[in-house]
Amino acid sequence: MTTDGPEDRPEGGRPEPGTPPGYWPFGDTEPTEPIKPVAGPPPQEPQRDPDPRLATYPMAQPSQDGPPQPQPQPPQPPTPQRAPAVGETPPRPQAQVPGWMWPVVACVALVLGLFGGAIGGIGWTAWQGWVDRVGVSDGRAPGGLDSVDTETEPPLAAGNGSIAAVAEQVLPSTVQITAEYEGDERGSTGSGFVLDRQGHVVTNNHVVEQAAQNSGPIRILDQDGEIHRAKVVGRSAVYDLAVLHARSLRSLPPAALGSSQRLRVGDGVVAIGSPLGLNSTVTAGIVSSLDRPVTTGSDDLTSYINAVQTDAAINPGNSGGPLVDLQARVVGVNSAIATTDGLGSSGNIGVGFAIPVEQVKITADQILRTGEARYPVIGAKVDTAVRGAAGGALIDEVLPDAPALAAGLEAGDVVIAIDGRPITDAVELIVQIRTHEPGEVVELTYVRDGAEHTAAVTLGAEVG
Repeated sequence: MTTDGPEDRPEGGRPEPGTPPGYWPFGDTEPTEPIKPVAGPPPQEPQRDPDPRLATYPMAQPSQDGPPQPQPQPPQPPTPQRAPAVGETPPRPQAQVPGWMWPVVACVALVLGLFGGAIGGIGWTAWQGWVDRVGVSDGRAPGGLDSVDTETEPPLAAGNGSIAAVAEQVLPSTVQITAEYEGDERGSTGSGFVLDRQGHVVTNNHVVEQAAQNSGPIRILDQDGEIHRAKVVGRSAVYDLAVLHARSLRSLPPAALGSSQRLRVGDGVVAIGSPLGLNSTVTAGIVSSLDRPVTTGSDDLTSYINAVQTDAAINPGNSGGPLVDLQARVVGVNSAIATTDGLGSSGNIGVGFAIPVEQVKITADQILRTGEARYPVIGAKVDTAVRGAAGGALIDEVLPDAPALAAGLEAGDVVIAIDGRPITDAVELIVQIRTHEPGEVVELTYVRDGAEHTAAVTLGAEVG
């Protein structure tokens, strides 16, 4: 009989007669009075039938003749196993993996990992090559020069006078460029230099212009004789600059970028390139002049350069190559040479011109960001063949809605200075305007009806 239910208790919830004092065997709660000690014999534990499984054995007793002897232990009953139910599949015994299997499994996993990595690397390289061939990647860098890895630290110490040391530093960063020209896949030969560790190269626009227009092939040859297929990221006919790209060029070191504004007339410079197709050619000279206004090209392709003039030998094929100082930093891009008409001379006569590296940085940054370059304009036409009566630049026409019109300039005005710098002719005016950036404000001094005036002009922008 169980004692858990209320029906088993005596009526009234009180102990039956004969129950020992203080004993309340029915669970739940006790009446409100706490238990008080009661004199008398302690309550007797009710007797239970012994469980044969819980049989006890006497402890070993000490012997009178020696140490206690171990008593034999009784056999332990086997752990009962549950029998499978009807229709239940008995559990299968678990197989034990031999110890020698674990090293084998580890080796196989390692081999498979290495094999998979190699296959993945080959696949990635092949995919990148395909991307370059079909032009999926255009080589742009949305952050411009700030988002690519250029070099600005001078490779050589100040005061270096070794041309050999300069050549050793810059030759690995200088390349030869061949491009389609008039139907010939290698009809145009020029030079260039590695701009950054992302595979961009700077060269002249006139080296790759026809290839870019006709989607012709452009190849780059590095110092080690490796050929790289490249494409044009962007170009500027106005500044005669272009940026090329090839992923395979990322292994080449970029040339360090310096400053032409720190140059002085007479400083030593080195020109490196591929004159007449002779790659890795080095010539040396000095800075002959600074801020020399120069025009190159013809018709609508005329470029206006505020050039660094040098007597370092520059010949056809040097175009686009670096002009560097004696600390092996690029200070300009070789772009043009002067020749003597009627003497049959088409090579170097000691008068060469390079685009200042400051302009290279501005144009390359624009091309990397957007794929095109912009140049500043005032919105007025000047006649490059005619000088003004005051020796300045004569304005032929002021375009509607142009910055010049907003500043009050008129046709017939003669610009004689820009930001206080004297202007002698129209070419110099154009060159000086293009040393600025769109959005900048310049002050023009001009003559109208014999009187001088000044006007603040906010420069506009054109693509080219």
